[in-house]
Amino acid sequence: MPPRWPRKPDRSDPEFRRLDDRMNFAVHVAVAATINSGLWFFHILKTTDWQWLPLLTTGWGIVLLVHLVYIAAIANYSSTPPKST
Repeated sequence: MPPRWPRKPDRSDPEFRRLDDRMNFAVHVAVAATINSGLWFFHILKTTDWQWLPLLTTGWGIVLLVHLVYIAAIANYSSTPPKST
């Protein structure tokens, strides 16, 4: 069941920003897992010799780790001050 938001979604709402960042991270993990597993599947079939594949997987894993650290420890989800007009 998809997550439900009790009020109108707004990026200025700290709770919504936190949820949105976590859902974006989940999509990032899903895309990485799908692409990497497909590449490794064809690599294991020995159809080609991809020596760059471990480097790609490691690099993508590092990017995912940095993304996780950002949303878990660095991102500031406090209320944003009102914009002056």
